[in-house]
Amino acid sequence: MERRRTEGDEPDDRLLASADAAGGNGAGDEGAAPEADAAEEETAAPDAPLDPLAEARSERDGFHERLLRTAADFDNFRKRTRRDIDDARARGRDEMLREILPVLDNFERAVAHAEAGLDPTAIASGLAMVQKLLGDTLDRAGIAVVGDVGVAFDPTVHDAIQQEATSEVPAGTVLHIVQKGYRTKDRLVRPATVVVAVAPAAPKDPPAG
Repeated sequence: MERRRTEGDEPDDRLLASADAAGGNGAGDEGAAPEADAAEEETAAPDAPLDPLAEARSERDGFHERLLRTAADFDNFRKRTRRDIDDARARGRDEMLREILPVLDNFERAVAHAEAGLDPTAIASGLAMVQKLLGDTLDRAGIAVVGDVGVAFDPTVHDAIQQEATSEVPAGTVLHIVQKGYRTKDRLVRPATVVVAVAPAAPKDPPAG
């Protein structure tokens, strides 16, 4: 008996076309892969070297920028240092003035008592107290008196304005203090003005008769 074909047994032309298309696409994909790989290789290729002149200019601009920044920082440091020094000097003057003001107050009181015609002995005693107060103030400030009678003349702290012949002390000895000198811990503020002893001149022989 011969089998009758049904509609379901006939091959579907659409399915065949789809299969052919799928096969063709696969072949096309295989053919396109080398082109894609070549494009990727071109993209991954290293960049061309920079122009030496452009690179030198870029480096120069970087150095110039750092130089300007360093100069600005140094200028700010210089201004800040000068301001700190000025502030330190101002604080030093203020502190010294606070120390001296009580001495000035007592001195003004002593002058007022002298003008009022009080006992000269009391005035002298008051002035001696003011002098001691001033000396104590200088001691606290680290200022010492320079110049003593009877010591050897020292040109680094003494300023000789006169010589006096004497045989009572060795030559070169300080005889008198005309004006006291003052110094800080490591610096001479004012030398002492002194009179220095010298050996008396030898007597001259009388002229022969």
